[in-house]
Amino acid sequence: MEINGYEILTQIYESDNSIVYRGIRQQDNLPVILKMLKQDYPTPAQITHYRQEYEITRNLNLKGVIKAYSLEEYQRTLVIILEDFGGNSLKRLTNNSEQKQAITSLNQCLDIAIQATEILAQIHAANVIHKDINPANLVWHSETKQLKIIDFGISTQFTRENPTLKNPNVLEGTLAYISPEQTGRMNRSLDYRTDFYSLGVTFYELLTGKLPFETTDALELVHCHIAKVPVAPHQVNAEIPKAVSDIVMKLMAKTAEQRYQSAFGI
Repeated sequence: MEINGYEILTQIYESDNSIVYRGIRQQDNLPVILKMLKQDYPTPAQITHYRQEYEITRNLNLKGVIKAYSLEEYQRTLVIILEDFGGNSLKRLTNNSEQKQAITSLNQCLDIAIQATEILAQIHAANVIHKDINPANLVWHSETKQLKIIDFGISTQFTRENPTLKNPNVLEGTLAYISPEQTGRMNRSLDYRTDFYSLGVTFYELLTGKLPFETTDALELVHCHIAKVPVAPHQVNAEIPKAVSDIVMKLMAKTAEQRYQSAFGI
């Protein structure tokens, strides 16, 4: 594959909709990430979606958010050109046994958690709800210890919105991490506090090495998010301080009102 002005080095990620590559911008040898729609003939809705993702990412312009450099046309589809600061997703790092130990120590977990919370506070201050916080979308540089949030593909620039009832297989977000209200089955409006629940699930997994709800059945997972209380992290691993465990459990409260009310509160 050739995109004018860019040298593609390696594929780093593939989802149902997108393929992500590492590459070089040839005019200045700048390392970049290229994110492109997978379909050869994307629908107008998918094209609009990609344009929105690019605009939201570009307009945020925050140190803790990956920078969007440009939006390029390639054949009949679009490619978003993003900053490559040399990091890897927490999901990728935790799948590597050597690197996993480095990021799952309590001190490192807390550092990552603090950075993620501070970045989320800035994103929310810009009236953006991310809606897909999970380890695949938190990118960590193991040497500089810098964290950045990526993938604003389903983010919304609103203060409130009503999710409509959808089949759980086609819900927006990553099912293991979505909040009860994001399932569309709570008859509740969706606001920035949905991100706190997903952040709680992410911290839970980093600290304990497992998800709070381990089923792979979509309907059962939705039910767990809505009705089941997970085992507290300090009961899974006695080395986790109860104070830290309590923060994670409060983030994962079933209703938004029971969670922290701002990222600064966390």
